[in-house]
Amino acid sequence: MKPLVSIIMGSTSDLPVMQKACQLLNDMQVPFEVNALSAHRTPEAVEQFARDAKDRGLRVIIAAAGMAAALPGVIAASTTLPVIGVPIKGMLDGLDALLSIIQMPPGIPVATVGVNAAQNAAILAIEMLALSDEGIAQRLTDYKLGLKAKIEKANRDLAEVKYEYKTN
Repeated sequence: MKPLVSIIMGSTSDLPVMQKACQLLNDMQVPFEVNALSAHRTPEAVEQFARDAKDRGLRVIIAAAGMAAALPGVIAASTTLPVIGVPIKGMLDGLDALLSIIQMPPGIPVATVGVNAAQNAAILAIEMLALSDEGIAQRLTDYKLGLKAKIEKANRDLAEVKYEYKTN
């Protein structure tokens, strides 16, 4: 089994956030890999990873980073694959990382999700893969129907909550 998605994080301290992406990819039966690479401590390894990613069969890269958050941009600069950045909450509640990731120069885009929003990064990667894979597309459809069903059930449960002045 070869990975379609690569999850890269600046250090293993990002793993508690990125586990949601790992779990969702696993649940959706999307092969993935997880590695730690640092744009500042291992720049040559990051560039080599990015240059080789497409040839290894990867289709999407999710890159998580905090503070200066250079990792997603450095990866995007060296590959034509889509890169999804996950800003990690740090010293400025993740605003520092968010601003670093979204302010890419023309020609080097990085799709960016919310601070610590690893699950949304995985969903975005799955949506990209679903464009050319019917099996993944069906699992994504089922997943989204499940989200709808949860809200419908929540509303049925809320209808049972009684207050004297509640009107619904």
